[in-house]
Amino acid sequence: MSDVASLPLIGAAALRARAASRVLRTLPTDVKDAALSAMADALVERTDEILAANAADVAAAAAQGTPESVLDRLRLDAGRVAGVAGALLELVALPDPVGDVVRGSRLPNGLQLRQVRVPFGVVGIVYEARPNVTVDAAGLCLKSGNAALLRGSASAFGTNTALVAVLTEAAEKAGLPAGSIELLPAERASVGELLSARGFVDVVIPRGGASLIQRVVMEATVPVIETGVGNVHVYVDASADPAMAEAIVLNSKTHRVSVCNSAETLLVHRDFPALPRLLSALGQAGVALHGDDDAVRSAEGTVVVPATDEDWATEYLSMDMAVRVVDDLPQALEHIAQWGSGHTEAIVADSARAIAEFTAGVDAAAVMVNASTRFTDGGEFGFGAEIGISTQKLHARGPLGLPELTSTTYVVTGDGHTR
Repeated sequence: MSDVASLPLIGAAALRARAASRVLRTLPTDVKDAALSAMADALVERTDEILAANAADVAAAAAQGTPESVLDRLRLDAGRVAGVAGALLELVALPDPVGDVVRGSRLPNGLQLRQVRVPFGVVGIVYEARPNVTVDAAGLCLKSGNAALLRGSASAFGTNTALVAVLTEAAEKAGLPAGSIELLPAERASVGELLSARGFVDVVIPRGGASLIQRVVMEATVPVIETGVGNVHVYVDASADPAMAEAIVLNSKTHRVSVCNSAETLLVHRDFPALPRLLSALGQAGVALHGDDDAVRSAEGTVVVPATDEDWATEYLSMDMAVRVVDDLPQALEHIAQWGSGHTEAIVADSARAIAEFTAGVDAAAVMVNASTRFTDGGEFGFGAEIGISTQKLHARGPLGLPELTSTTYVVTGDGHTR
């Protein structure tokens, strides 16, 4: 177990969060919901203050040559602020998982056994660029009875400071304890302290790029729920309707390129009849295509540059897409198994057999059948806001919503039973 002296950057915040967590776990749902509503109202009322801080962050990041895809994730406008406020209100409408009975039974000896959902306690979130995560994470943690230790990136520190000031003021006025939401310093060393804060922090969740996630997983002595990068594939089967395939592929790739559920690789069955048309549609939409030899030969005037193994492995987060022509569905599954990240995989097909083989054979947190990969999202799934998409297989997989931010306790009730 760590001690406060070994945590000079985060120790005081961790102590406040630990104290707050003991109160939060006992709060009734109506108190938490009232706080979330007040936080949402405060975000809207103080939008100008938040946007001023964000504009300074964006300008500083742009001056340092930050790529546009990262600036897009960092940038807020009035609509995005209203969106994150709306996500808090969606949480109000969702059931409180704390106290839910997962299972229960009466044992042969008469003891009553119940497995009940309880908060983790203190949840640490490490994330990059996106200030909307600050609001989403705080709201999810509070509704599920947890205190939140938030460690955002240095590039968004001004925005996050403004957001947390608004959120904490509203939450405390609504009856939540001080320390329920804590923003940690943006110094690199604060991440190391958070990852080693056993006894203060119950779980850490990373949300960001591959290097951040790898660091958290490799260095943490605190338990980790691993979220993953999105090297996402769309497989178009020979049986696919060409118009449907075009709509799904275009939406999966171009709807918003800087997010983890954007498609990065297109796999097309050799017998699909409309590959030239599909490549042309992608090219006309501004997508830079990186294809294997068969894709290059099928381009018919659309520019397709030769792909390398680096293209199959890359989460572009840009208007780029790798394209491979496969002989059959097993070859598509083999490609995904080699290069995929376990996030989201999609099939476009009219064949029930192909759909069944794909859904059974692919290993991913979410599998889309005749639907865009952009639907892998807590809000789209009806969970409200999410902290991230878990690509691990222990505790939680897929969008991390309210139930995934709880553990369980066994409550055993007897009538003077002894053993």
